[in-house]
Amino acid sequence: MDWRQQGKIWQLKPAQPVGQVDFIGGSYLAATPQVSYRRLLEDLSNSGLVINAWAYVPGFDHQSQAREAWFDFRSARKQLEERYGPLPMPLRLGHSLGCKLQLLAPDGGRNCRGLVALSFNNFQADRSIPLLGEIAPRLGVETEFSPSPSETLRLISRHYQQERNLVVRFGRDQLDQSDTLLDALEQRPQNNTEVLQLPGDHLTPASAGLRRSVLGDWADDPKRVNVIRQLTEVICSWSA
Repeated sequence: MDWRQQGKIWQLKPAQPVGQVDFIGGSYLAATPQVSYRRLLEDLSNSGLVINAWAYVPGFDHQSQAREAWFDFRSARKQLEERYGPLPMPLRLGHSLGCKLQLLAPDGGRNCRGLVALSFNNFQADRSIPLLGEIAPRLGVETEFSPSPSETLRLISRHYQQERNLVVRFGRDQLDQSDTLLDALEQRPQNNTEVLQLPGDHLTPASAGLRRSVLGDWADDPKRVNVIRQLTEVICSWSA
């Protein structure tokens, strides 16, 4: 498939697009989303969805990165509309930290068809970066993500306005914090959030693409491929 890069956006366009997905990956996997999430994103594109995947390296200011991603996605959509004419509003898709960045978008989730949140993760900085907990006290500084985990949940419950959300959890995912996200979403006056449980672990959305990119098609785990296929079908139905 023909991936094209526009700034921080990696874009994959089917011949006849019927919709679009704005994707943010998790942690350092997101530096090369066209590789790390190749199977999932290319399967979605095969279903007629334009893929806009934001490439980034995580920093401490998650609010700023969420804003930057939102502006980059908006610019990419304008270019798509100039070429193809009006398209449906995008579905937002996030994995791990990418879910948090989608939830912190400055429009509060209004300008999209909904959010699919895979393996929501909202750890403190010293857990996400183990050495930080040892180094920061020695330097006499306190370092935490902005917004902090507790502030993130407060912002979601008060300012996130998208009613339609799908929270996806994987059975062996020890990093998943979806329960805290569900609690925050349920505090809002209007909430239409669904939950989907699938087999797998925290890296299931990414690992099939990684294995294929590094080792070739023969290295795909059939069980993971089946989970990705199920996930693709669900995401496509949500974008319809």
